[in-house]
Amino acid sequence: MSLTSIITVNYNQSEATIDFLESIKRNLNLNKLEVILVDNASVDDHGEDFKACFPNLIYIRSEVNLGFAGGNNLGLKFAQGDYILMLNNDTEVIEGMVDVLIQEMEANPQIGIISPLILYYDQPETIQYAGFTAMNYITCRNKTNGLLSKNTGQFSAVSTETAFCHGAAMMCRRADIEKIGLMPEVYFLYYEELDWCEMFKKAGKKIWFTGKTHIFHKESMSVGRESALKTYFITRNRILFIRRNTSVVNTILFSLYFTCIATPKQMIKYVRDRRTDLIPYLRKAIFWHLTNSKESRNFDLIVNK
Repeated sequence: MSLTSIITVNYNQSEATIDFLESIKRNLNLNKLEVILVDNASVDDHGEDFKACFPNLIYIRSEVNLGFAGGNNLGLKFAQGDYILMLNNDTEVIEGMVDVLIQEMEANPQIGIISPLILYYDQPETIQYAGFTAMNYITCRNKTNGLLSKNTGQFSAVSTETAFCHGAAMMCRRADIEKIGLMPEVYFLYYEELDWCEMFKKAGKKIWFTGKTHIFHKESMSVGRESALKTYFITRNRILFIRRNTSVVNTILFSLYFTCIATPKQMIKYVRDRRTDLIPYLRKAIFWHLTNSKESRNFDLIVNK
């Protein structure tokens, strides 16, 4: 019987995390699971509350915020499962979800990472993720299949290769991680799972989507609203992703596009939306690359700048 290690990361979301743990108890076979919860230096330590909710919980508290990749990577150090399932703490699972993902992976050994259909928790008939289209590496843009469309069961029999997994829910084999490497921590927030998918693809593995099971994600449908944090990391990491995963020629072409088209367009949008307060964070993200010309290709570097 294969053991699956579920890893989740909490950062100041104790109520959502407890709901997450409760959904695992209700819907999954605990005899085949271990659950690892990493607290990413939350203001308050709710470890005792989490362990009271889930007695067999493996609880790890980091004294510093390691970011999304760093938190999951810390959990991986304690994982004993043959399969690793990384789930956001603001998700809820359905009955048999883990078994379906394992069945898909065992049916196709080429699968490196697999993500299920993701539905919005507050609007469970609305799709958030049903796979990703291929990346345009000149613009660093792609699309999310099914985004905001009504779930009518159109993906319930679909299991297919896709361009990227979704960080809210992704399963892989521990043996593959040991060969390919951990999630790159240099991103800290946003784009790290896309880069990890590139690592798996370069190793000959496929990225997979299945609609045969699903999770519910409590992320708001209006999550696209800008903030200083999001502006900085989305901008910095969009450039970083291209620098780390494409040729010098492609990086130059992307840089021309980003400098001459994307950045002016974004700044005009900020002015129009009366969000000029975000422009300094756009500049800061770009400037980071001028002072980190070599480190961007170091898979083990953690940057908290």
